Amino acid sequence: MTQNHQTFKILALTALALSLDAASPAFAESVGHYIDDATITAKVKEAIFADSQLKVLQVKVDTLHGVVALSGTVDTKDQENEAVKVATQINGVTLVTDNLSVQPTSAEAEQE
Repeated sequence: MTQNHQTFKILALTALALSLDAASPAFAESVGHYIDDATITAKVKEAIFADSQLKVLQVKVDTLHGVVALSGTVDTKDQENEAVKVATQINGVTLVTDNLSVQPTSAEAEQE
C-alpha cells in the first residue's frame, strides 16, 4: 500500500469514529426516552387498573416524551376526571392529554 492510501484510510476511520461518537448521545437519548415512555405507560395503566372506579374501563394510554395521552370511552365525567388525576400523579408524567369521551351507559341513555 502506498503512504497516501494508508493515510487516507486512517483519516477515514478517524472521521467515522468521531461521527459515531457524536451520534451516540442522540441515539442513547432516543432509546432512553422510549424506555422511559414505556415505563410511564405501564405505570399509568397499572394505576388506572388499581383504581376501583376505573379498573373495568378500556382506557388506552400512549406516552411520548413524558406526555401521556388518554383515549377511550368512560361512563361518567367523574371517571374521566379520575383517569386524568391518576395519570398526572405518576412520576415522569409532564402533561396529560385527555382524549377520553364520556358515553353514558344504556340505562342512562334510556332515561334521557
